[in-house]
Amino acid sequence: MPHVLRPVERRPFRVTLNSDGRRHPIENATAIVTLTFGIVALVTGIFFPAAHMVASWLGLLGFFGGFLSQYISATTPERSLNIMGIVTSFVGVATGIYHGGFIP
Repeated sequence: MPHVLRPVERRPFRVTLNSDGRRHPIENATAIVTLTFGIVALVTGIFFPAAHMVASWLGLLGFFGGFLSQYISATTPERSLNIMGIVTSFVGVATGIYHGGFIP
């Protein structure tokens, strides 16, 4: 059992969306944009009721853009970001509609 006595080599921890080792610039960008739209829609919908138009439109764009991003995603971390973005976009658009909707 000589492998037990050797020190275990560990790679440094890195956060990456390219878990398969290939570059996916379009897929990564759409996943990040979906999550960003969702977070902005959620924050403006919950904490700034006067900005209901921003929450409604960004939530709608993030929701349907998230489905497109989910369709073209290539790795599991991208899909995880997409789902988080779709859910936050949905909650953001729902609160935006509750506070006044898409038009002033």
